[in-house]
Amino acid sequence: MHTALTNATFFTGSEIISDRALLISGGRIKGFADPSALPPDVMTIDCKGFLVAPGHIDLQIAGGGGYLFSANTSPEALEAISAAILNSGTTGFLLALPTNTHEVISSAFKTIRENPHPALMGLHLEGPYISYTKRGAHVKELIRRPTASELTTLLKEADGVIKMMTVAPEVCTPEIINILRDHGVTVAAGHSNATFREATDGFIWGIEAATHLFNAMSPMHHRDPGLPGAVFSSDKACASIIADGIHVDFTVLAMAKKIMKERLFLISDAVEENDHGAYQHVRQYDRYTLPDGTLSGSRLTLHTAVTNCVTHAGISAEEALRMASFYPAQLIKATDRGLISSGARADLIVMNNDLELKGIFINEKMTITN
Repeated sequence: MHTALTNATFFTGSEIISDRALLISGGRIKGFADPSALPPDVMTIDCKGFLVAPGHIDLQIAGGGGYLFSANTSPEALEAISAAILNSGTTGFLLALPTNTHEVISSAFKTIRENPHPALMGLHLEGPYISYTKRGAHVKELIRRPTASELTTLLKEADGVIKMMTVAPEVCTPEIINILRDHGVTVAAGHSNATFREATDGFIWGIEAATHLFNAMSPMHHRDPGLPGAVFSSDKACASIIADGIHVDFTVLAMAKKIMKERLFLISDAVEENDHGAYQHVRQYDRYTLPDGTLSGSRLTLHTAVTNCVTHAGISAEEALRMASFYPAQLIKATDRGLISSGARADLIVMNNDLELKGIFINEKMTITN
């Protein structure tokens, strides 16, 4: 049985295609076909003239659906979080787990491994090998320098669940970076007070990205450009950015995009309201804060980040969509996500001309959002 999406304009990640039908089978894209010559047993879905694009991929989101994962690593919480994230148009995501106890981290490994979800791609471990100075909301008592033996034991227990890890390059050696990369982990620099030289060395050693550019990192100063300057100077390092206008001003977002081009991608870094455990977040009108008022996370969805890029930073719709799908997928080597091409996963979103989300297609099912 094939499914065909018809009456749509398709953005593949590289081009716009119209007057064609998109054939899907077994959750994978088969290709485009003439709408008037579809197989007789095909099930058609009328997309009502809307735009169809690859689903969003969020490499850093900590909760949703009423649950913060670090405060509740149960299967029930994971199911609610996954459903909420998927309903926002994000069809692939890494759950972010901040610096924590071994018990919480171990429980997270077990829950993710034993409860697969089509949108859940793994864990983004943020810490504990970060800067005490730039820890942000992270628990200071649990921050430490890595050792090869501890890290190897952790990765063995994770058994492939960790897909990305944020570390401070100034507390890591080349050996630590190599161990992570040898286990298929994408390494990002963040929560770091690195100098320009230390950050540049980290990129030379194999760090591939920076986590939430400008936030929780050494500032860009004319006497020491710090981690942001090292990112800008690199010709390979990528960086995630939180496009809510709060964590980073939209003018700075536009400037970073002009400098970094396709190396800049979007994350939500969204958290969820939580009043217990190590990470307590208070819901405000447009953000989350610690109980003392310190900014602690966003209320952003990745789809809102896309529209913010278009509306407030002068980025084209096509490029903003790539920043939320193709670029993050490529960074973590998920080559079958973030694009519409033969063999890719059929994880898709449907939007109107104003980029308002109208539907989500995943697992051979279309969900209408509004």
